[in-house]
Amino acid sequence: MTDYPAWLRDFVAMAPRIDVPEMMRPPGNGERAAAVLVLFGEGPEGPDLLLLQRADTMRKHAGQPAFPGGGIDPDDGGPVGAALREAAEETGLDPSGVMVLASMPEMYVAHSGYRVTPVVAWWREPSAVAAGDPDEVASVARVPLVELTDPANRLQVRTPSGYVGPAFRVGGMLVWGFTAGILHRVLQTGGWERPWDEDRIEELPPEVIDLAARE
Repeated sequence: MTDYPAWLRDFVAMAPRIDVPEMMRPPGNGERAAAVLVLFGEGPEGPDLLLLQRADTMRKHAGQPAFPGGGIDPDDGGPVGAALREAAEETGLDPSGVMVLASMPEMYVAHSGYRVTPVVAWWREPSAVAAGDPDEVASVARVPLVELTDPANRLQVRTPSGYVGPAFRVGGMLVWGFTAGILHRVLQTGGWERPWDEDRIEELPPEVIDLAARE
């Protein structure tokens, strides 16, 4: 496979073997399977990733930035089909322009009990994207890698439980939690991470806590 950028090849080769931290390892097969689309593209500002922000009215993960994705339905045929279907529904992208490259190991979202497979893909033929169902998606953004790797945009946040994890301030969003954990590992594995101040720890904003507390 040669029709995707050379800068992605090392990451694609290593993606299936990314080390999953113990707290993100699925405890078993009883939880529901899900998939997200980690979609790389080439935008006006260089390489980018597609992210969306969940609507504040969502029952789960309200207001949180995320990769497109959701639960795997029987007709999906597995994580790849689910990731593409959900991305099309949530952002309006045309799946025919997406080249699937690899799948990362399953990762566990303890809060919702999902076993999530991140599906890595290249946006070979980009299509217009916008928020789909407003009850589920508030906005869609192509976030440049240069913003994600900018040390000024990186920090850690502390949740009310005391857990401290990676976060990003990009595209007018605070990306934290499970999605930030995936992004952190993607940047490390791809060799794109730049030195940043890991001692910069901020409390999770009250408005974010309020949304999470509704679940």
